[in-house]
Amino acid sequence: MYSDLLLMVVATILLITMGASVLYYRRIRRVSEEYEEAKGVVDDIVISFNRQFQKQEDRLSIAIHETEVVSFEGKKIVDKMEKQDRRLADLAGKIEAVSEIKQNLSTQIEKVDKKVNGLIASQERLVQRIVKIEKVGYKAPISEAKIEAAIPIKKEKALAPLTETELAVLEILAKEGGKTAPEIRERIGLTREHTARLMKKLYGDGYLERDTRKMPYTYRLKEEMLKILKKREAKV
Repeated sequence: MYSDLLLMVVATILLITMGASVLYYRRIRRVSEEYEEAKGVVDDIVISFNRQFQKQEDRLSIAIHETEVVSFEGKKIVDKMEKQDRRLADLAGKIEAVSEIKQNLSTQIEKVDKKVNGLIASQERLVQRIVKIEKVGYKAPISEAKIEAAIPIKKEKALAPLTETELAVLEILAKEGGKTAPEIRERIGLTREHTARLMKKLYGDGYLERDTRKMPYTYRLKEEMLKILKKREAKV
């Protein structure tokens, strides 16, 4: 009887142990499933965090790159501004120099204006005198002494300083009358400038007289020179 009771106690303890083992196993399995679920959730969270970190890192890289680009562009702008400042400084110096030149030119222009105004006034006075002379229309008689004095050399030596070309011009005017410088040039074969200088010289030395009422001027031989030439031809 004692053995049966012990067997029953052992069986009961065994049954209790088996039940407890089954319950413990179920709890362990549930805990394992919950752990797996929690692990999956944690993995998802970690992956999500990793993605967020990757996005933030990409954005940070882009921001750094943009900052570098902006910094480089800013440096270029600063260099351009420095170059522009140097150009402006050079331009300011040039403007200052031009201002000084302009001031000097203004002073010179004022002087030239005064001279021109003086010349204009002189010309106006000369024109008024010419108008008065034309209105009067009177020429004072010139004495023989004054005529001879108009020639800067002695009468008997009047032709001595003249060249052959100058003598030829005087002879043409003596024989053919008044002529213009272009007409004389056709006869003596010199250039226009040379002929103009020659006629001006003969007029300035007192050998010729000229008519300035129309262009080109007409040159005529003075009466006293005509007499001297006739005497020369007679002697020849």
